[in-house]
Amino acid sequence: MPVDPTTPMPEVPAGARTAAAAVRGLLRLPRRAKRALAGPAVHRDGNELDLDAHLLLRITKALPKQAPEPVRLRRQARRMAAIGAGRRAPVRVEDITVAGATGPLRARLYDPGAADTLLVYFHGGGWVLGDLDTHDALCRTLAHTARIRMVAVDYRLAPEHPYPAAVDDAVAAFRDIVARAGEFGVTAERVAVGGDSAGGHLAAVLCQRTRRDDGPAPLLQLLIYPPTDLTGSAESRTTFAEGFALTRTDIDFFDRCFLPPDLDRTRPDVSPLYAETTAGLPRAVVITAGFDPLRDEGEAYAARLRAGGVPVAARRFAGYMHGFVNNALAFGPAVGEIAAMLADALAATPGSPADSEPDGGRSQIATS
Repeated sequence: MPVDPTTPMPEVPAGARTAAAAVRGLLRLPRRAKRALAGPAVHRDGNELDLDAHLLLRITKALPKQAPEPVRLRRQARRMAAIGAGRRAPVRVEDITVAGATGPLRARLYDPGAADTLLVYFHGGGWVLGDLDTHDALCRTLAHTARIRMVAVDYRLAPEHPYPAAVDDAVAAFRDIVARAGEFGVTAERVAVGGDSAGGHLAAVLCQRTRRDDGPAPLLQLLIYPPTDLTGSAESRTTFAEGFALTRTDIDFFDRCFLPPDLDRTRPDVSPLYAETTAGLPRAVVITAGFDPLRDEGEAYAARLRAGGVPVAARRFAGYMHGFVNNALAFGPAVGEIAAMLADALAATPGSPADSEPDGGRSQIATS
């Protein structure tokens, strides 16, 4: 399937285009001017907040607060995604459907051209927000830069569909895509999974469930700042509870929407960090952010995977906050680095053209 740079992209409202131009202008200011606007440098837990991240945080805090109501927050998420999208990478895009647990789901295929691997991707947004459009720019960049095909899945959201609806949809969609792998130009053995935030949680739980059910297993899992311990006991959830992109109030709201009140949060299919063993799970790429309340549990899960013999490539973007992959204007190079990590990890998987494992899966958390 050839790359078509003219593929229509999600329509960007005029107001969002104006806001994006304003943000782009601020990011191009000299460092001294940006520091004056952002204020004194922020240090926490041995890290310094990236200056562009700090400036964007100041801008976000100046915006009117939205009431914690899913419809309004979803609308705001689409607007913020449009502002931060930047220039979208030229890949062929097609809206399709895939199987969900209770019926068809909307999905979007991204095709950069010749590729031997497909990544099934689940968007973030606390299991409450997000859709195909909020993560369109990110998916285009990953597909184009890592040279992989992708299918982004629009799973059911809470509170209309609480746990386990999103997990069940993720598993059903993955199995359907594997069964249809030839339709997407790959073999069933070359289908990976990934996601950011809540989507990373879905990918991690999916990998454990497919191992448990002895079903077709993903080739690899890409976990971008995933919540893996929904008991909320990770220290970083306290260290970064207030003042940054994702707050304790936000997390509590998402949890109330997604998790039934009597649910045992230590169950591995709720909190994958509590799995009895991680042996036999797919190779992983784990991304965390230094100023993120979910940082410690993401890194703890990377450590658990390694302890189970799973090859892991892990990277902490020390100066960034939760959600940074959705702002290509400020953090496009970082997303490119993640895509390169993904491509390297896929090249080390069995059956790839460059089948190798240069570090034996022993890489530790890298920071930048």
